Amino acid sequence: MLNDCLFCKIAAGDIPATIVAQDDQFVAFRDIDPQAPTHLLVIPREHVASLNAAMDAQMLGSMLLFAKTVAGGEGLSERGYRVVVNTNAEAGQSVFHLHAHVLGGRAMRWPPG
Repeated sequence: MLNDCLFCKIAAGDIPATIVAQDDQFVAFRDIDPQAPTHLLVIPREHVASLNAAMDAQMLGSMLLFAKTVAGGEGLSERGYRVVVNTNAEAGQSVFHLHAHVLGGRAMRWPPG
């Protein structure tokens, strides 16, 4: 855990969040500035700054499977959902702890951004 990392503090339970699912590797919680009717963040408990810093393919795959499970738990599987990973500031990453956005509950447009 990095002492100044917001998401590390949420994963540790030091900062409150609306947790929707968690296990020994990941935590999923509601985004405080939702961009869709359902907007969750999935984070690894271990601090990884961004997708560029990720080196563990098994963790990344498990994170996507966890996101799929969380989306299903929110009732998004049938209609559809989007999983987004922003990497670095120009792509919109504002918290430098790897996280996936799970968005659903409305039709998504393409291209995003």
